[in-house]
Amino acid sequence: MLNIIKYKISAVYSDLVFHLKRWQHAKNLPALEKRDRIILETLKRDGVCVTTLADLGLHSNSELLKAAYAQLSRMQNPNNEYLAEKWPQITTVTGLPEFYKWATQKRLLNIIENYIGVPITFHGVHLRKDFPSDNQFGTLLWHSDAEDRRIVKIFICLNDVEAKTGPFEYIPRSLTSLFSWQYYWLYYKLLKSSYMGIDDKDVKKVIPKSAWKSCPGPAGTVIFADTKNTLHHGTVRTETRSTLFFCYTANPPERPDLCTQFWDDTYPRAELTSSEVEKVLV
Repeated sequence: MLNIIKYKISAVYSDLVFHLKRWQHAKNLPALEKRDRIILETLKRDGVCVTTLADLGLHSNSELLKAAYAQLSRMQNPNNEYLAEKWPQITTVTGLPEFYKWATQKRLLNIIENYIGVPITFHGVHLRKDFPSDNQFGTLLWHSDAEDRRIVKIFICLNDVEAKTGPFEYIPRSLTSLFSWQYYWLYYKLLKSSYMGIDDKDVKKVIPKSAWKSCPGPAGTVIFADTKNTLHHGTVRTETRSTLFFCYTANPPERPDLCTQFWDDTYPRAELTSSEVEKVLV
């Protein structure tokens, strides 16, 4: 019991220090263009902002997509047809220049720093294939991520996403504010699940399905999400979905141990081919 009390006190103190740092850093936040401020304000309001690569208008979009589809073509199809639960196939592509270059563009980093409120760090990017499923498990359950107090993850859809491919779905933050009973009920359920996630039927008890927000869209759809403070999940699908996952947190994050997966050997890492190495050297 004493250790639990010490942990709680330490956590509260750590959160207060973080909020103080945000207040101190507010005057140093980079200026944003009007189009980027719209993304920021939507993130603040809803926890999620949906756009497209074309509308975002960042440099190197074409190089990013070309590299993503090339890496997808190299991912071997897993022998998972007999499995009731087909877990995602993930490749870490952080070390490839097309992905790192896109992810660290100044405009993008400025948006994220304004949202998180303190100096940030980019951890890396996963190329991910999610397979058909008849039931909720893993990230198909409603959950929140735990790397930091505020997280921005950017998802880029590499194929058209509709109901059959299982779009990203979330509950707007206005419906689960810190002062709402729904917030405490849902996060109590998460605690009871050891933060593994809760299913649709439990969420429906406090948030009607009509209030859930789905994010379908064509290939090239871009989703900014605070995956810590916004309850979210992937939906059950009948067709495979391919996506890029980029991860940003404060520097340093609250849980650095959960961030290493974006660059270590947790998942297979993509390697440059000999021809690609030659291009980089040139």
